[in-house]
Amino acid sequence: MRKLNRTNLSLTETLPIKVVQFGEGNFLRAFVALAFQRLNQEANFNGGIAVVQPISRGMVSMLNEQEGLYTLFTKGIKEGKEVEENELISNIVRGINPYEHFEDFLRLAEEEELQFIISNTTEAGIAYEESDTLDMTPPSSFPAKLTALLYHRYSHFEGDKKKGLTIIPCELINYNADTLKKVVLSYVDIWNLPEGFETWLTESCSWHNTLVDRIVPGYPKDEIEAYNKQLDYADNLIVSAETFFLWVIEGDEELKQKLPFQKTDLDVKIVADMQPFRTRKVRILNGAHTAMVPFSLLYGNETVKESVDESFTGPFIRSVVFEEIIPTLDMELNELEAFAEAVFDRFRNPFIKHKLASIALNTVSKFKVRVLPSLLEYVSRKESLPIHMVFSFACLIRFYKGTFEGRDMPVNDDEAIVSDFARIWQSSPVEEVSKQVLAKSNYWGSDLNEIPNLTSAITVALKSIEEKGIKEGFAKFESELKAKSYAN
Repeated sequence: MRKLNRTNLSLTETLPIKVVQFGEGNFLRAFVALAFQRLNQEANFNGGIAVVQPISRGMVSMLNEQEGLYTLFTKGIKEGKEVEENELISNIVRGINPYEHFEDFLRLAEEEELQFIISNTTEAGIAYEESDTLDMTPPSSFPAKLTALLYHRYSHFEGDKKKGLTIIPCELINYNADTLKKVVLSYVDIWNLPEGFETWLTESCSWHNTLVDRIVPGYPKDEIEAYNKQLDYADNLIVSAETFFLWVIEGDEELKQKLPFQKTDLDVKIVADMQPFRTRKVRILNGAHTAMVPFSLLYGNETVKESVDESFTGPFIRSVVFEEIIPTLDMELNELEAFAEAVFDRFRNPFIKHKLASIALNTVSKFKVRVLPSLLEYVSRKESLPIHMVFSFACLIRFYKGTFEGRDMPVNDDEAIVSDFARIWQSSPVEEVSKQVLAKSNYWGSDLNEIPNLTSAITVALKSIEEKGIKEGFAKFESELKAKSYAN
């Protein structure tokens, strides 16, 4: 079988770098790279992507070994019909690891035709790191790296207003671009960078909040032989995704001219206000994802489809969505329920084995963004606790203990968070575990012990899980909460 490279596939075109993409993971490769490839194919965009590895451990070396090439397989249901397609993604022209080649990273800022910065560094990625300095090679945080890159561009082109960039983060936090901009400006201030640079960032660069929506299981490990048989080259970076695609970007007519997605077949919406789309998607789709992961892994499921199809976990997850999340949202009920049903259809996509372990990354920060707002809003509106979400929260806490019923749990989070949970579990009785975890305002945004009855409920749930497991433990937990009148 042929090695995957441009020579073997007779790909001779050299695309100018118009996009710098922070992140080389499955999602960006199945979403953003595809989107810009469509612009090349259907809107004469003529742009290549340079991929930057945002953390010290990553996949850029593998990407470079295949000269930026890989195959995207999409499978799903379209208009009631099963659809299977594959496409060679060929618009990534460079991969750079700034931890090994920092000067090459900075030189990206000198690209004449560079227009866009795209990123997806997870919810935890857009954060201020006080220890970062401009002379680090590289700074540790993504915003600090971005500040260094933008400052190099500003300096190289002597503040040319026409060399400003369009910055479109895809991290799943609300107002992601506004947040990123705020952190970048903090570095400008703390690093004592010129006032002209700050003006250039705010007036010559544009920052666009976004919403992204596509389920990307990633590398199809369990079915790789079947995928390989469809190719006549060896691809170590195959990525699988559902057919559904939605990208909502806040912007104006000028952005629509820069990104003429209306000429493509992709559902990219450039709108004045993306908040209604964002709230619906994050609370229902991502909220269901995050709520199910620790709960379903502890139960013994391995995939999203298995979780929603199983006789106990499936109704539990539906209850989270239809009985506890939807009542906290202000859109039309019929519209919310129709969207939720479509979400469950996507979860049941027979073509995609979406491993729960693969979406367990940074579950703490995801829970804060995706689930906790619904839980708090439910408490505010109903003056009672949402039973299923609270039990899911307890499952998260139990999951971070690391093992359950003799099985290792795929905990994958910041080392400090993992260590923190380990310390709390090793040294504290269950009542104290609840109090200490809920008190972590740096995790949740506030001390959750202040929520009426939540600490007691989490303690009941953790004890029930230890005594009865997940299924019987939930029944015991539900009965006790209703007996205490903590829940309806």
